[in-house]
Amino acid sequence: MLIRAVVFDLFDTLVDLHSEDLPMEEHHGAPLPASVRPLYAAVTRDADVPFDDFTRALVESRRSFGETHFAHDREVPTLLLFQDVMQRLALSDPDLPRLLTDTHVGVLRSAVAVPCHHAEVLGDLRARARLGLCSNFSHSETALGVLDDAGLLAPLDAVVVSDAFGLRKPRREIFDEVLARLDAVPEEVIHVGDNLGADIAGAAELGIRTVWITRRVRDPEAQLRGYTGPLPDHTIADLAELSRWLEALD
Repeated sequence: MLIRAVVFDLFDTLVDLHSEDLPMEEHHGAPLPASVRPLYAAVTRDADVPFDDFTRALVESRRSFGETHFAHDREVPTLLLFQDVMQRLALSDPDLPRLLTDTHVGVLRSAVAVPCHHAEVLGDLRARARLGLCSNFSHSETALGVLDDAGLLAPLDAVVVSDAFGLRKPRREIFDEVLARLDAVPEEVIHVGDNLGADIAGAAELGIRTVWITRRVRDPEAQLRGYTGPLPDHTIADLAELSRWLEALD
């Protein structure tokens, strides 16, 4: 069947997130977000909160949402996370959760890099198929901003980000949503992503053909050895390889 649509993951697929370049800290063995220091600076502008109390609230909030949300592939919007942290700290400033959200996503955005040829790749693909995005991310505004700044938003016919939709890949519902927006059936669609569990297994469950992009995957062979789901239909190291594979399919 002719491929009518191509769906992409966002981070480490369309754009790169160099999280390894961000500072890492722990709280009694639990990892903290790279933004923890600027977050704490924002919290203590107008409140006297010990650093240990702040990090404890952050870890406890993430652990709690892990049980109620992430364990069921439900997304936790960044704003909701920080509203919960503020409640745990008994802080009442209504503007603080938004400030913390902006601070956190700003740190993440500083680690984003865009391969210079991706806008051209999407432009070429757009001439032959509809294009969509299906991303697990907790802040749609940032995702859309990253795409727009990179010149990658305009070619997309459908954008589904988990914080707005509520569910995360590999849940079939989020794939169903992007298919509906593209007016396509699974047999007509290719999904491209870097995560074997979320992208490859999730899309394959619906009968969508899958492409695993390994540009940012550390040791792909080791990843495959530890993976028990359906194998990708095709593997590429660079997005530019996708057009040639689609031509072969057609």
